[in-house]
Amino acid sequence: MTRHLVVGAGAVGHQVAALLAAAGEDVTVASRSGRDTGLAGVRHVAVDAADPDALCAAAGETDVLYNCANPADYTRWDEIWPPLAASLLTSAERLGATYAITGNLYPYGPVDGPMTEDLPDAATDHKGRLRARMWADALDAHRAGRLRAVEVRGSDYAGPGVGDNGHLSRVLPAARRGRAVGMIGRVDQPHTFTDVRDVARTLVAAAADPDAHGRVWHVPSNPPVTQRQAVTDALAAVGQGPVKVRALRGPVLAVASWFSPLVRELRELRYQWERPYVLDSTAAQERFGIAPTPWPEVCRATAAD
Repeated sequence: MTRHLVVGAGAVGHQVAALLAAAGEDVTVASRSGRDTGLAGVRHVAVDAADPDALCAAAGETDVLYNCANPADYTRWDEIWPPLAASLLTSAERLGATYAITGNLYPYGPVDGPMTEDLPDAATDHKGRLRARMWADALDAHRAGRLRAVEVRGSDYAGPGVGDNGHLSRVLPAARRGRAVGMIGRVDQPHTFTDVRDVARTLVAAAADPDAHGRVWHVPSNPPVTQRQAVTDALAAVGQGPVKVRALRGPVLAVASWFSPLVRELRELRYQWERPYVLDSTAAQERFGIAPTPWPEVCRATAAD
């Protein structure tokens, strides 16, 4: 039986643990709080994952370490991620574990056309450079033979348990009350949304396939829709009519950033919503035989959460 350590008990970590537990695997979920995911047969440990000594002691013998961490304070990534990423990389090496990373599309920066895995990591914003450095460090260790590493990258999260970590799910509580909602950038541009269940399936599949290591894979995701259509589809999935979806751009976005640290951070990434932001997941779909969760089910799970 393979021994799995899932670091992070959020939406992706929960889905990874659930998938592994359902397959009868040995699973431990590590988080700062030690929060119980409610999954039968899964162990939970409270540990500061930024401390490799503590993490290795809590993990015991481990075959695969999944980085599903997602620092809750988006405005403090530059402070939180470097020691956490270094610890996870060090821990995977010490444990002799495959290191499977939940990544995102930030490292690519602004792009023209659909995003494929052969694009360079060319971000100029600080969050994109940070995430690119995390993968570069893991890839260097992989190429040096110190461990085996793989990263999967998805677009904006949707699906169960995403909550405030998703641009779609963040506005749905107000939309479900019939209120107009505002979304950053243009709301009429094609944009890919990725279900967290598909992130988990791809991460587990990539970790288990030695020939898939040493590179990035894109999570199988549905064809893009506009932000306005995503809100409309999610509401329709739970039997509700559409609401007005406003675009937060220019001066309106600047004013909002005065009052919201989160919006201030997101302004630097607004290119993601000002132009088509399309993920091409052909390679992973063909390699792992994974199809994205049907869009109506993605919408239902996101709106019903």
